[in-house]
Amino acid sequence: MIDPLKDYVPEVVEYDEEVDGGGEHLIRDDLLSEKEMLKAKITQAKAARKGFQTNFRQPIRTENEVK
Repeated sequence: MIDPLKDYVPEVVEYDEEVDGGGEHLIRDDLLSEKEMLKAKITQAKAARKGFQTNFRQPIRTENEVK
């Protein structure tokens, strides 16, 4: 069997900020942190509006329930 990668020489790739989008990950991190902050505020506002109550659902009764 012939090895197709026998003569392969890896090419050195240099980082170029303009081509690779150097600062985009920083913008994404800022947006994600802002999203988490807003999510926490909304959760707190909903809890305050409900009066910090927790609603529990009753278990669903089935016909095959063992008594």
